[in-house]
Amino acid sequence: MNESIKIECVAGFAVITKDPAASASLYRDALGLPLENHDDYFFMDGFPGAKHFGVWPLAMAAQSCFGRDEWPEDIPEPTATMEFELADVAAVEAAVREMKEQGREFVHEARTEPWGQTVARFVSPEGVLIGLSYAPWLHE
Repeated sequence: MNESIKIECVAGFAVITKDPAASASLYRDALGLPLENHDDYFFMDGFPGAKHFGVWPLAMAAQSCFGRDEWPEDIPEPTATMEFELADVAAVEAAVREMKEQGREFVHEARTEPWGQTVARFVSPEGVLIGLSYAPWLHE
């Protein structure tokens, strides 16, 4: 560990997109994040901090999403994942239903992972693997 560098939190995360309108629509309209627009840079400040940061091997992500070590060729390989925490399992299931009614396709439905997290995942317009999640330990 580097003693001179002391990371305190994830200060920011932004997706990089060729289609800002489509991405902003997902995060603002479908997920309800209060994004501001400044010259086509959509953002929000003061969002509660990240509760987790990881380096997730693609084979593990594929196993979690599809039950196998290989990512399907017909779905673009993600280079990042971001999870949005919801109040409970029912909220995850309701969000999935609502987004599917709006036409969003999911990689997998809401399900409980072996570590206890309930999550449903889809791929965003910019290729980020997005999870709608309920992790009980974050609510204790």
